[in-house]
Amino acid sequence: MSMRIGFGFDSHVFQAGVPLVIGGLTIQHTEGLAGHSDGDVLLHAITDALLGAVSAGDIGTFFPPSDPRWKGAASSLFLRTALEEIKSAGYRIGNVDTCLVMMRPKIVPIANELRESVAELLEVKPHQVGIKAKTPEGLNQDAVAMAYATVLLESLEQEEPLKQMAAVAEDDDELNDVVESLVVGVRDTSALGRKIPAFDTNDLT
Repeated sequence: MSMRIGFGFDSHVFQAGVPLVIGGLTIQHTEGLAGHSDGDVLLHAITDALLGAVSAGDIGTFFPPSDPRWKGAASSLFLRTALEEIKSAGYRIGNVDTCLVMMRPKIVPIANELRESVAELLEVKPHQVGIKAKTPEGLNQDAVAMAYATVLLESLEQEEPLKQMAAVAEDDDELNDVVESLVVGVRDTSALGRKIPAFDTNDLT
C-alpha cells in the first residue's frame, strides 16, 4: 500500500452582511467570511490538501475566482471535485487533520458538530477527522480566519474488486465469466487458484 500526504491553507477576512459558513455548517455570528464562493475557509483548505496530495493543482485550477459561475457557490462542490480526483488517482482518505485560526467565534463548543459535518462531506468516519482551533495571538489578525489542513491518502487495493466478486459469485462458472470479461476474453484460471497439470497423470509409461 502506498501513501501520499497533502497540505492545504486558506484565509478569508470577516465581512458584515454575509453568513458565516465553516465546515459546511452555517454558524450564528455577527459577520461572515468574504469570498467569491461561500468563503468556507475550512473546506477550502481541505480541498487544496486533497488536490495537492495527488498533484492535481488547487481550487483555482478547477474553480477560478474570475469565473462568475462560482459566485456564492457552496464549497462542498469544490470538495466533491477533489474527492473525485483522488479516487481517479487510486486513493482514499486515511485521515484528515485541521486547525482553524481565528479570534471569533469560539470553535471548541461546536468542534464535534464540525467534525461530523466534515466527515459526512468526505464520506469518512468522524474519528478520521481532526478539528482544532487557535487564536491568532500577537499576529494582529483578529479580522481574519485562517485554516490549515493535512490529509493522508492510502492507495486502493487492486485486488478488492475481485475479492468482492468472488464473494458474491454463485458458482465457478459465474466467477469465470466475470474474470473473462475483465481480461477481454483471456481466462487465467491460475488467478482463481486452479492448477492445470502440465501433463496427464494417468498417462504414465
